Amino acid sequence: MAQKPDNGDTVPTNHLLPGKSFRQGCIAKAADPLPFEALSSLMGLALPRRTALLASLAPLLPHAAMARTGKSAHVSTSSHAHNTNTLHAPAIIRGAAPPPPLVMLDPGHGGKDPGAIGYSGTYEKHVSEAAAAELERQLLATGRYRVALTRASDRFIPLEGRVEMAQAHKASLFISMHADALHDSAVRGASVYTLAGAASDSQTAMIAQSENSADLFGGPHVHATSPEVQQILASLVSEETRRGSTRIANQVVSSFQSRISLLSHPHRHAAFVVLKAADIPSVLVEMGFMSNRSDEAALRQAGHRAMVAGAMRDAVDRYFATARIGVG
Repeated sequence: MAQKPDNGDTVPTNHLLPGKSFRQGCIAKAADPLPFEALSSLMGLALPRRTALLASLAPLLPHAAMARTGKSAHVSTSSHAHNTNTLHAPAIIRGAAPPPPLVMLDPGHGGKDPGAIGYSGTYEKHVSEAAAAELERQLLATGRYRVALTRASDRFIPLEGRVEMAQAHKASLFISMHADALHDSAVRGASVYTLAGAASDSQTAMIAQSENSADLFGGPHVHATSPEVQQILASLVSEETRRGSTRIANQVVSSFQSRISLLSHPHRHAAFVVLKAADIPSVLVEMGFMSNRSDEAALRQAGHRAMVAGAMRDAVDRYFATARIGVG
């Protein structure tokens, strides 16, 4: 299929949500009020008893200050000598909840790499970015997650760089979003892929080969991973991560079934480089195929992308509920 020049995509840019590539949305809790009861009871003692009690506690005061002030305890001895009577109680946060899990969304392709190009000239890189922005909006609206994007603009990012971002952000889940192309234009429908050393079928092998060759757009300084190395990387992923990837893949398929057209046997696997994080459950979602006129036409519509994102949001909700990872 001949590729058209990048002279403007038919997906309107105003469908892309502006914003940073990382949003947290966490609100710090105020410190608990300081307990004054102990101080009041001490001050109520007669002066001789109070003086004797303070004198007996004096040897312990420097140690108590160091234990409670942490890094601020590293002060010079001369400064300490002048401030022995000005110890400050630290703020205490009791029962602080852990931060919400972070979901890393990865819009496929970008920049000099357009991805697949549809019959009417729609670029996969624009569709994946618009869909990821919509999914980000829906996930943040739940108040249960933090969300990071590997890219929030039209720029090229090597496959290894996408994985490194997820690891640097300590993501709990990684979702790569695509709309690829096949030689057979009659094939349509969504599908979900997890990592494996060998492809589950010839069609998936072709998709993986296409996706793994994206680094070629980066020029000679970006080295594409060979098939042999891809298989080795796949073998290094932990069994726990594989189980997590399978769970999220099954949840996506379940969510799509009642709303989105699916391929037969929609959960497939191959050696996708972008899914190789050893400790982060990861899936690649093909929202449809740009090589099919019906899929391309649907993915050009904001309403259809919102429906796809809604199904994926529900899958993420069920995944974390099942995995019992802290969700508010």
